[in-house]
Amino acid sequence: MTIYLGADHRGFKLKEALKSYLKGNGYEVADLGAENLDPADDYTRYARLVAEKVSKDPETSRGVLVCGSGVGVDVVANKFKDVRSGLAVSPDQIYAARHDDDVNVLSIASDFTAEDVAINIMRTFLITPFGAEERHKRRIDQIGEIENLR
Repeated sequence: MTIYLGADHRGFKLKEALKSYLKGNGYEVADLGAENLDPADDYTRYARLVAEKVSKDPETSRGVLVCGSGVGVDVVANKFKDVRSGLAVSPDQIYAARHDDDVNVLSIASDFTAEDVAINIMRTFLITPFGAEERHKRRIDQIGEIENLR
């Protein structure tokens, strides 16, 4: 499984910490930017790059996006077919989102999430399987139907 990372200037430092954790724990990581701290960059660019990758392989890839509020990258990622992004504030919340909603992109708010908490959220995101209960599958199918209305 490839983990795609993306962050703007406000999420850059946290993205680098998350990348270090992932690499140190043997994950295959593709950092799609930002490559350096640029106060003039826009979160939309990096969220798009990550979401495009996950959209092409939604079953076996994951994305992790970081911006100041987490909302911007989350909104962008959710515009892509077969991407289900969740803005997480705790490990318990992302557990439920992975287990019930099969989210494949994690959005994190760098301005409101401590590094150790973000790592724990991301770790939970990566190790939690989709529960695959019938009602959850039905709801994900309904999301797919809504995506096809566009």
